[in-house]
Amino acid sequence: MNIREAIPGDFDRIWPIFREIASAGDTYAYPTDISKAQASAVWMDAPRATYVVEEGGEILGTYYLKTNQQGPGEHVCNCGYMVSAKARGRGLATAMCEHSQKAARDLGYEAMQFNFVAASNRGAVRLWERLGFDIVGRLPRAFRHPSEGLVDALVMYKWLA
Repeated sequence: MNIREAIPGDFDRIWPIFREIASAGDTYAYPTDISKAQASAVWMDAPRATYVVEEGGEILGTYYLKTNQQGPGEHVCNCGYMVSAKARGRGLATAMCEHSQKAARDLGYEAMQFNFVAASNRGAVRLWERLGFDIVGRLPRAFRHPSEGLVDALVMYKWLA
């Protein structure tokens, strides 16, 4: 398993993962019918850096890293992670989160914040807490889960410096 910075041509191989996760509507606040062009803009163009997890030439996971807020908040970054359903349970999310923290420090960030973690995404919440993130905010009923209805969205934060 290799984690490397994404190149523009990688999005064609990221798109099936992105489409799978966005269309489920249970973890990200993206439209379930987001177009490939819109997804590419969000995942490849807007972030400061995008990375992929590759094994045997196949992309199994991806994450982006971007500045969370400008000006006085530019020392805090934000990340989003996606793992293909067929690669879940193999530690890719852990590896990407650990990699992203090092990449963030290398880029000069001092903290990492996850702005909108669906509380129903229990596996992710447990993982982020295990990796040192604290729940610092709760937005009641802010996420419309397709089967659980309105659930809380969490703000999670970790000081990196």
